Amino acid sequence: MKIAFCLHKYFPYGGQQRDFRRIALACQQRGHQVIVYTFEWQGEKCPGFEVIIVPKRGMSNHTRNQHFSRWIAANRANSPDDVLVGFNKMPGLDLYFAADVCYAAKTAREKGFLYTLTPRYRSYLRAEKAVFSAEASTEILVLTPQQKTDFIQFYQTPNERFHLLPPGIDRQLFLPHQRRHNRKEIRQALGIADSTLFLLQVGSDFRRKGVQRSLEAIAALPPERKDRVKFWVVGADSPVTYQKSAQKLGIASYVDFYQGRDDIPQLMAAADLLLHPAYQEAAGIVLIEALASELPVICTEVCGNAPYLEAAGNGVVIGEPFSQDTLNQALDAALRDPEQLLSWSQGARRYCDEHDVYGLPEQAADIIEKRAKDAATRTAF
Repeated sequence: MKIAFCLHKYFPYGGQQRDFRRIALACQQRGHQVIVYTFEWQGEKCPGFEVIIVPKRGMSNHTRNQHFSRWIAANRANSPDDVLVGFNKMPGLDLYFAADVCYAAKTAREKGFLYTLTPRYRSYLRAEKAVFSAEASTEILVLTPQQKTDFIQFYQTPNERFHLLPPGIDRQLFLPHQRRHNRKEIRQALGIADSTLFLLQVGSDFRRKGVQRSLEAIAALPPERKDRVKFWVVGADSPVTYQKSAQKLGIASYVDFYQGRDDIPQLMAAADLLLHPAYQEAAGIVLIEALASELPVICTEVCGNAPYLEAAGNGVVIGEPFSQDTLNQALDAALRDPEQLLSWSQGARRYCDEHDVYGLPEQAADIIEKRAKDAATRTAF
């Protein structure tokens, strides 16, 4: 079959982008042709993918997104495919992979009435309604039960259109034995001393992922622990604001920023703790990658994948409403108790031994195939 995917931007280090890549590769490995519509592709292209760059037109993001969906619809009319899978909300999708939160719910919680009068709001809401309204036919792949609850609440989307996927990390990369057997060698290669408390944060969009919260928690540590910390922040975002903040907090010498790295599995094997105090996170694949790597985590309750950490006993989930003092205390308590860190790591190991944290690409490919076959059957009759 000819399976088309669309996403506004591909870059190697985004969680949404990694999910897209794994699902598309799973479809390709089953013998299907993969077409990708995108505004921009950064990094190496996947062999065999037909990548179509959609021209950007419009002065704002929402007008460019409207053009994106119209351009794809016109192109598909001339070059048909069997099914269209979207990773951004837009009309015309057969399936939508919900890598983001419900926009209507987020707006209701965070914005005032005047915001709902803006062209941006109306445009984004139309795109979301095109996917989730009760009259639409788009099937929806969700990563967490909370996403499904929000969409049904705001759009009365029929329950049968939702498919809850398991986590989906690369079993070839995130291997627990790296932490158990290669941790010392990896730390040596990274220049991390045995006595260093190596903290890690991974994710693009530093503001939304709570990097400032992490910096303030590190600054609040007692000197005897703070002086042992090395904090690496890895993600596709500008670090300038946060470098200035680290300087003001007096911890600049403890913090390093990286635009992107290909050795995240090794960093997770080497680290003592992952920080992810996000303001908003529909799922957070990095939390499951940490779980599979047996790396303890401190995250916020808003993260869609936080329940997996609670079930595994792999760290601390900071409840809402968020309190910086609570995060500060949780970090200090974790770093002063190596036995607690070890216990969290062992909890992660037990959970991954008993649960599927790898199956997302295969299950998504099953659903995509079924939708395409059903469409072919309807067309035939």
